[in-house]
Amino acid sequence: MRKKEYVVGMSGASGAVYAIRLVQELCRQGHRVHLLITESVWQVFRLEMGWDITPGDRAAIPRWFNLPEDADLLIPEGRDYGSPVASGSHITEGMIVIPCSMGTLSAIAGGASDNLLERAADTHLKEGRPLILVPRETPFNKIHLKNMLACADAGAKIVPAMPGFYHRPETMDDLIDFVVGKALDALRVEHALFKRWGDREQE
Repeated sequence: MRKKEYVVGMSGASGAVYAIRLVQELCRQGHRVHLLITESVWQVFRLEMGWDITPGDRAAIPRWFNLPEDADLLIPEGRDYGSPVASGSHITEGMIVIPCSMGTLSAIAGGASDNLLERAADTHLKEGRPLILVPRETPFNKIHLKNMLACADAGAKIVPAMPGFYHRPETMDDLIDFVVGKALDALRVEHALFKRWGDREQE
């Protein structure tokens, strides 16, 4: 039986921790993950995560992400159009861009393929496969909103990084897991990252 495959795109928007947590969960469940990283992500790793990681050192990612040794993680170069996910003939269960910068959003809305992330997103749209975009920006201007609408009209689902509070989060991890869980819900991946409405008695 073919292993389920998911594509995770990381752009240079704030919120790298969301992608890290998402990859951890998908790998924990035994899925194959294609991780597509734009050039600006390496700077975000340093600024937000405090990692002294060498830009472009893809081999170090599993260790920095704290993944198990048997994690099925593929990390192609940013413009490796020979990667399987550059082609619509390669079947995946879907793709999530998390976090999705406004620049990446604009490129996807315009059908650009200037890097592998943008090409893979375009491929998922043209093949009618799930594409989940998790924008991390505030406030949105009219251009941002138009680009989100264009992507939604093309078949993408927009899941803004907006944590809920009805599950009474107690830690930063609770807030992160809520956003990641909502993204996984949109991709129809089962998980137990947060308590759902009605799962606990309201005090």
